[in-house]
Amino acid sequence: MLFLIKGADAFSPEPLGVKDVLFDGSGILSIGDSIPDFPPYNVQVIDGSDMYLFPGFIDSHVHILGGGGEGGYHTRTPEINLTDITMGGVTTVVGCLGTDGTTRNMASLLAKARGLSEEGISTYIYTGSYQVPVKTLTGSIMDDLILIDKIVGTGEIALSDHRSSQPSKEEFARIAADTRVGGILSGKAGLVNIHMGDGPRMLSWLRYVLEKTEIPASNMLPTHINRSLALMKDGIDYAKNLGGYIDLTTSSDPDYLEEDEVKASAGLRMALHGGVPESHITFSSDGQGSLPVFDSNRQLIGLSVGKVSSLYREFRDAVLTEGLPIQKALLPVTLNPATLLKLGKKGRIALGSDSDLVLVRKDSLEIDSVFALGQCMVRGRQALVRGTFEG
Repeated sequence: MLFLIKGADAFSPEPLGVKDVLFDGSGILSIGDSIPDFPPYNVQVIDGSDMYLFPGFIDSHVHILGGGGEGGYHTRTPEINLTDITMGGVTTVVGCLGTDGTTRNMASLLAKARGLSEEGISTYIYTGSYQVPVKTLTGSIMDDLILIDKIVGTGEIALSDHRSSQPSKEEFARIAADTRVGGILSGKAGLVNIHMGDGPRMLSWLRYVLEKTEIPASNMLPTHINRSLALMKDGIDYAKNLGGYIDLTTSSDPDYLEEDEVKASAGLRMALHGGVPESHITFSSDGQGSLPVFDSNRQLIGLSVGKVSSLYREFRDAVLTEGLPIQKALLPVTLNPATLLKLGKKGRIALGSDSDLVLVRKDSLEIDSVFALGQCMVRGRQALVRGTFEG
């Protein structure tokens, strides 16, 4: 079906002004000031007046199989549902394993990713989990990237964390090297997604790679940078002075918020004001992963579940609370992750781009409609497409 959004205030993520946008499942077909609605061609016209039009959001760190288990088997979080993703304006996800690479495995992760793709969204995955040596599908990071279409990188590899395998700097550099070469040979991002814990080593392993090898910063994305003020400051220095990229996690549990934890929206403002290039910052949700809280003796004292919807919440807070322009707040959830992940048709509103779009009410910045690959997933704040086993 053809859709025509009329008179929306569009951001690509740069401001385009009030535009009409014509699209179908093949992509965006036309962008103009006044596109006729072509009645013979079965065009569904949508009034975009009093609306913003954004690219579909990209979430580069989602536990689509569920995660957790730090409190025992009963704390393993469930698999994600399609509407958990689409109702938050997200149209592209990258799935990952976390602490548990045993009862959650790569074959299941790949199957879940394929299932979400069949239900209507764009889905990719990382190979591996917290553990080193990395558990892959083929026995090789490089082979996984070259031979398996959905795999775009490695992760999430845990560093500076009591749950990490404690790899040496050299072991971590080898992971980054194999991931980069696999990406080069397959035409993919070859990105290492790195879980950063609260340990004192912080980003030193990544600094080692940039200072002692030829691997560029664009092949590494450390996440959870905003878990503490100290790590946030280290991340700002790393991104500003070494050209690194940093990812801020949007999920947090207000009941167990650490004293110096930084909200992603506030972290974005801090990073921009601290001199980090705006193209070097991304947001991800840690959706459906467990959010464990440990005391000073590393004993579990609390647990909740990450939400993909937090990605949009922190974008909204960046605009309404932190006072950032819409286009700057959009970059970490649209164009920036699309560029890092080498998803050339994602993250923009442009001719030939994928028809992943989000209509947002101007008066409240609430999501009204979501389109993924030209299919209307959400309309009038109601889910039109549900996952296979959703009620």
